[in-house]
Amino acid sequence: MDDLARALAGRLLRPTDPDYARAKLAFLTRYDDRRPAAVARCESVADVQRCVEFAATQGIPVAARSGGHSYAGYSTPDDGLIIDVSGVNTVEVRPDGAAVVGGGAQLAAVFDAVGRAGRMMSAGTCPTVGVAGLTLGGGIGALGRKCGLASDQLVEATIVTADGVVRTVSGDDELFWALRGGGGGNFGVVTSLTFRTIPAEPLTVWWLEYATDAQPAILDGWQAWQADVPEEMWSQCRLGMPEGIAEVGGCLVGTDTGLIDDLARRIGATVRARVEHELDFLATMRLFATGNEERADFASISRMLTGPMDPQAMAELVTSGPRMWCLVDSFGGAIARGEGAFPHRDAIASIQVTNRAATVGQARRELAPVRDRLGEWFGANGFVNYIDPDLPDWRPAYYGDSLPRLEAVARTYDPEKVFAFPQGL
Repeated sequence: MDDLARALAGRLLRPTDPDYARAKLAFLTRYDDRRPAAVARCESVADVQRCVEFAATQGIPVAARSGGHSYAGYSTPDDGLIIDVSGVNTVEVRPDGAAVVGGGAQLAAVFDAVGRAGRMMSAGTCPTVGVAGLTLGGGIGALGRKCGLASDQLVEATIVTADGVVRTVSGDDELFWALRGGGGGNFGVVTSLTFRTIPAEPLTVWWLEYATDAQPAILDGWQAWQADVPEEMWSQCRLGMPEGIAEVGGCLVGTDTGLIDDLARRIGATVRARVEHELDFLATMRLFATGNEERADFASISRMLTGPMDPQAMAELVTSGPRMWCLVDSFGGAIARGEGAFPHRDAIASIQVTNRAATVGQARRELAPVRDRLGEWFGANGFVNYIDPDLPDWRPAYYGDSLPRLEAVARTYDPEKVFAFPQGL
């Protein structure tokens, strides 16, 4: 470790360093007891190269990290090296609208630069998520049906592969294909991403709130409505306990709210509150970020919605635990037309069920039958950005028909499995 410390421009923090305890922390507090061998705070691409070379020669676990939002804690390996790229975080919006983003940048900074340039793009909504990890797994956001997944907007990437080589990939390059939805951590450490953006338009953020007993009606009305709306409308159903959450909301590119009126009619139940905000892109992203800034503690599972729901059964299932809640995020539009390795192009929506039970074991035990039943209804699939360490048959679930091709890319660029982790390719 001493040789690596001397080779870096940034700091190498080890357990005896006073800054180590804070530096090793990820977003989820349930991994606070993890004890990596060191955290390398990289300041340059050269620092990343030195870290990768060290991990390869020493044979120790290694993981790249910016936001640290891995639901399974894979960005905080015990006895391993964390390549912290959060210092490689520049964001530049070029005159042609392309956004060139450092691999350690987080969403809040990316959206700030894009919005101030009079542009917009779709990525996630949590402000502290690292844009690289989000994009590598696909990356859904509030403008997804208009702009596509974050990975669909990626036009070039720079990556340090397991041999320590810096590669810039784009177009028909097979590695570039894999980086667009093939999952974070599989092929190397991404140090730069270039995204296309589009001119900003007025946006309407909206939501409808109902009494808890309207949860089935929300799902019933939404699934018929969602099939008919234009791609300018993205939407999300939110159901949960114990607060009795029963909401549907979204983001419209434009200001004609007639579609929202139609949804309310289809749901039929009494609306407790209707909220609409006409905002620019940056204000929209800041509104979605509200409440997502602080570290948290939960477990989560996912499936893709591939067919009609039984609204009553679905509502009961995803709120069956006393601290369980569910997000159903609409797909279609530009997502369905996207390219790259992301396999779930035909999905109607993604389903994420989260549990804030007191212990990790309890949370996972309560989620397991929910995940299994959703799999019976909609297929044995899953969304790799919501990675689940207990998911059976996770390879085909996350990667579908893209799996053989992704495995071939992984063999080409990481034949010695330098970047191996329990759910890595």
